[in-house]
Amino acid sequence: MALKITLKPGEKFVINGAVVVNADRRTSLLIQNKVAILREKDVMLPSEANTPVKRIYFDVMMMYLDDTAHDQYMPAFTQRMTEFMEAITNREALQKCVSVAEDVNARRYYNALMTCKKLLPFEKERLEYVAPRASLSAASR
Repeated sequence: MALKITLKPGEKFVINGAVVVNADRRTSLLIQNKVAILREKDVMLPSEANTPVKRIYFDVMMMYLDDTAHDQYMPAFTQRMTEFMEAITNREALQKCVSVAEDVNARRYYNALMTCKKLLPFEKERLEYVAPRASLSAASR
């Protein structure tokens, strides 16, 4: 089954690690075979991987874009996912973590990325809760 992608003018996307930029008009592409493809909005730069979930996402993204990178990124992914799961108690977030791990182990990286992306609001909410408390503690000293 083919994948149809409609791109806005100037929109970037990655196909198997190659960055492609759409020209000046809206374009539709029909992808006929299995490739690793990510839109610009789903691509994370190394400098953006600055939280636990973002680091997990980055590792999965690298495995997705280059399947030969599995052995290189899998140890870091496993360690980060284990540490994250040990630090949280929310059942829904834990289930998403299990799904991500299962998909990575089955090399269903795109599914793992999309599930991992759903963990970002959960993480952001926790980090925003911790940051004000830390500021209050420092101010009271």
